[in-house]
Amino acid sequence: MFPRSSLRRLGHRQVCSFRDLSRTEGVAGYPNVNARFKEDPPRKRSLPTANNKLGQASPRHWDQKWSDEDVRKAAMDHGMLTWTSSAAMETNPIIERGEGVYLYDTAGKQYLDWTSEAVCVNLGHTMPDSVKQAMNEQMDKAPFVYGGMGIVPVRAQLSALLAELAPGDLNGFLFPSSGGEANDCAIRLARLFTGKTKIFNQYRSYHGGTLGPLTATGDFRRRFGQEHASGFVKMFNPEPFFFSWGKTDEKAAEMALSCLEEQIVAEGPSTIAAIMLESVPGSAGVLIPAVGYMEGVRALCDKYGILMICDEVMTGFGRTGEMFAFQHFDGVIPDIFTSAKGLTGSWQPLSVVGVRQEIKDFFWEHPSGWGSTFQAHPFALA
Repeated sequence: MFPRSSLRRLGHRQVCSFRDLSRTEGVAGYPNVNARFKEDPPRKRSLPTANNKLGQASPRHWDQKWSDEDVRKAAMDHGMLTWTSSAAMETNPIIERGEGVYLYDTAGKQYLDWTSEAVCVNLGHTMPDSVKQAMNEQMDKAPFVYGGMGIVPVRAQLSALLAELAPGDLNGFLFPSSGGEANDCAIRLARLFTGKTKIFNQYRSYHGGTLGPLTATGDFRRRFGQEHASGFVKMFNPEPFFFSWGKTDEKAAEMALSCLEEQIVAEGPSTIAAIMLESVPGSAGVLIPAVGYMEGVRALCDKYGILMICDEVMTGFGRTGEMFAFQHFDGVIPDIFTSAKGLTGSWQPLSVVGVRQEIKDFFWEHPSGWGSTFQAHPFALA
């Protein structure tokens, strides 16, 4: 292997001297082996050549009104839709205004908004003058203050109002911008407060489009997230598709709760941070829980030291006849609740995470580990 000149005889073996092996330019006769001080060949990189200068806005952006054709073309050329393919842009109506429970397109056609948009326009499409005035006044005073750097009066006032309205000791509030963001926050708070990881969620559920809540979701949309987030465990609803827990609500609740307790024991209560469920599953089918089910979940959480999170993004603020849907179930007060849509009637993007006093006290001394630039946006709070 090595040149004979570099070898010497030792007994019956021929060995290479250390001086021949350890050389600046490499092993004698093999310059690329053990060349410790030899510089690597220069690495070549092809630098980008794309033009990244700003374009120029066309004069049409100063026009008072665009034609339907211009609006449609701009939407199709540059817009994208959520959840579905964007080809629906070709036929979606161009909505010009709303009034009460109706929407009107640019041709004057009237649409009855059966679904309150995404079950969110709880107060209709006519904004009262008092709301406009409050928002305008906030814009004049302070259109934005970062939530971690100052307290604006509207934030303190809304927090106090919610504490007065919410049952029990739900006294601490954060104000994200969307329901999914609120659920993401709730999951993180539960894990930090308990020091545990697993979150139980129902198969027939939807908790939001961001990565954590989408993995918590049970319906088909969780496949879009490819389950990249970890620590979520699915549980059956008391209203399954292909079998029955029992012929009465009470029997169905008892069997579903027994199955859930079996899961809790099998997973290990010491690993479960929270059971998170919609008080009334909405997009999964508006599933009214079997009589006694929500009360039983609360009891299991208390028994095994697990937090109960109620997702009220869709049902909160009067959607079911009570301020919060969990109030329909005797004695049920969640440790954490989330809500969004009805909080502002969707006139502004705002959601809320409410926690009980013990959790609020914990995060008085410990960082919440969650944040958002637009958390507690003054204009939305007004």
